[in-house]
Amino acid sequence: MRKPVFTKVDQLRPGTSGHTLIVKVVDSKLIMQRNRPDGPQGRQMRMAECLLGDETGMIIFTARNDQVDVMKAGTTVILRNSKIDMFKGSMRLAVDKWGRVEVTEPADFTVKEDNNLSLIEYELVNVVEG
Repeated sequence: MRKPVFTKVDQLRPGTSGHTLIVKVVDSKLIMQRNRPDGPQGRQMRMAECLLGDETGMIIFTARNDQVDVMKAGTTVILRNSKIDMFKGSMRLAVDKWGRVEVTEPADFTVKEDNNLSLIEYELVNVVEG
């Protein structure tokens, strides 16, 4: 097994994946909660938008289902094999079924709150090869 290479928040770019980060959860809010009619009783689909970051910047993380429970403000988490999704022209961090979210020891860094990568709007530019 390879030793993971940890990425810093300010190194994240649109369309990239396979990132492993240690980040602190700054804030988390539930944006969707609904029961799934097709699943077993009590199975809910939940999504939360979480603001998390490290000493280089912050980004919005989209937590799904069980990930929502882990993403509590003040918690330090390791995101393994995370990817960048684009939402309305801005970057969102996500961990799908190929990745993991793990609670870890509290980190000793302070989140750099004046560098929110999700506030940067990217324009989709089609490159025409000549």
